[in-house]
Amino acid sequence: MTVQVQSDMRKSMLATALIGIGLMAGVDEIIFHQLLGWHHFYDLATPQIALFSDGLLHSAELIVLVAGFFLLSDLRGRQILDPTAAWAGFLIGLGGFQLFDGIVDHKVLRLHQIRYGIDNLLTYDLIWNASGAVLLLIGLLLSRRLRARPRMA
Repeated sequence: MTVQVQSDMRKSMLATALIGIGLMAGVDEIIFHQLLGWHHFYDLATPQIALFSDGLLHSAELIVLVAGFFLLSDLRGRQILDPTAAWAGFLIGLGGFQLFDGIVDHKVLRLHQIRYGIDNLLTYDLIWNASGAVLLLIGLLLSRRLRARPRMA
């Protein structure tokens, strides 16, 4: 594979990984924080702080989404977007965010739990982390497929 093709693949993966991260953060924010009201980004303080932390998460998510779409638009405009690399990056971004949130935010930092007031939090944790791991694994398998492509002259 030429250096330029590898660079285009990396750029395609980066652009869509950012989109995946932003999208999954948005899904978490909208569904679990707002619609279901299961948690906030930071639940260890007052309700005002919890809502403020959600606003910060939402702002960061939008910045990441916009950055990803600008990069994607540039790649498409220059006609160097690699579709397989783009899907790999997107899935890695989705799953990576989900798994990071489930392990680091929920368990290591204990910023919040998925849901409060339930008897079996482990079931929620397993589903949350398993869904992120599946998305991440599919993305990694796609990216591995990229390395197996025939080399260009």
